[in-house]
Amino acid sequence: MSMNQSNNQIIKKNLLIICRGAGDLATGIIHRLHRAGHRVIALETDYPAAIRRQVSFCEAVYDGSAAVEGVTARLVPALADAETDTETCSGINDTPAAHIVSEKWDSSAIEAVLEAGEVPLFIDPKGESIVLLKPDVVVDAIIAKKNLGTTIDMAPLVIGVGPGFTAGQDVHLVIESMRGHNLARIITDGMAQPNTGVPGNIAGFTSERVIHAPAAGYIHDVRKIGDIVQKGDEIARIYPDKESYDNALSEYVPVNATITGIIRGLIREGYYFREGFKIADIDPRESELTNCFTISDKARSIAGSVLEAVSAFEHGVKIY
Repeated sequence: MSMNQSNNQIIKKNLLIICRGAGDLATGIIHRLHRAGHRVIALETDYPAAIRRQVSFCEAVYDGSAAVEGVTARLVPALADAETDTETCSGINDTPAAHIVSEKWDSSAIEAVLEAGEVPLFIDPKGESIVLLKPDVVVDAIIAKKNLGTTIDMAPLVIGVGPGFTAGQDVHLVIESMRGHNLARIITDGMAQPNTGVPGNIAGFTSERVIHAPAAGYIHDVRKIGDIVQKGDEIARIYPDKESYDNALSEYVPVNATITGIIRGLIREGYYFREGFKIADIDPRESELTNCFTISDKARSIAGSVLEAVSAFEHGVKIY
C-alpha cells in the first residue's frame, strides 16, 4: 500500500471506509468491517463519553490505543505544527495535551497503522479528514439522535445509523437502531424510528438499569466495570469542581446502584458532565459477566447490515 504524499490521499486497493464515532455501537461496525478486510478509519470527538468503555474504540483518544476482541484502534494525532485549539482544550476534561486543530493528518502515520492491521483513529469531530481522504464509504454511527453534519455528498455511499437521518436526502441509507423486530433493517426511503428515551429491556428492566448523574461535576469511580453490586451500593462519587475532585476529604454526591446486577458500563474516571448525563449501566443478569467485555448483540446486528450495504455497493448491487 502506498500514499500520495502531495495530496494526503490514500491510494485505494480495497474500499476505504470512514466511520464517524467510535462508541460501543460504532465499534461493533468498525470491528465487523475491519474483520471483513476493509480499511477503516474512525473519527471521534476530543472528549468521548462512552459508558461501555471496555468495548469502545474511542478510548484510544485517552490511552493512545484501544483493543476490542482482537482488533486495535490507534490514535493518529494531527500534524504537530498546527496550533492548539484553546477553546477545545479548556481543561473541562483531562485528556492528552496533544489535541491539535489541523486539516491535515500525517499520511505516513495513517499508512503505518493500516499496514500494522490496525484501525487509525482521528480526533476529528467535524469530519474534516473526509474531504482530504475521499473515502468510498462514510458511516455516521455517532448515535447522537440527530445529524451532526453528515451529508450525502461526503462519499459515493453514505450510511446513517439510527434516528436523525433521512435516506435519500442527507444519507443514502439508514440503519434502524431501535431494538425490536426492525432492529438493523436497511432503510432506503425515510427515517429510523424516533428515539423513545427508554433503554432496551434486559431481564425486565429498562430505564432503571441506566444511571444518570444526580449532579454536575467530576466523577470518581468507587467500583469498576464487571463488578457485581447490590441495589443501593455506592458505585461512584461526583465532586462539584476540580479542586474538590483532587481533595479526597471534600464533599461529594454519591452515585448508587439502581438495581442489583453487574456494572456493564461506567463513565471514565475524572470525566466532567452536567446533571442528568448518562454515566453508568447495570446488567441485571449476574451470570453475564463476559458481556461487559464483548461487543453486544445489538452492535453486531447493526454491523451486519452495514456490511451488507457495503458489500452490495462494492459489487455494484444497487439497493437504494
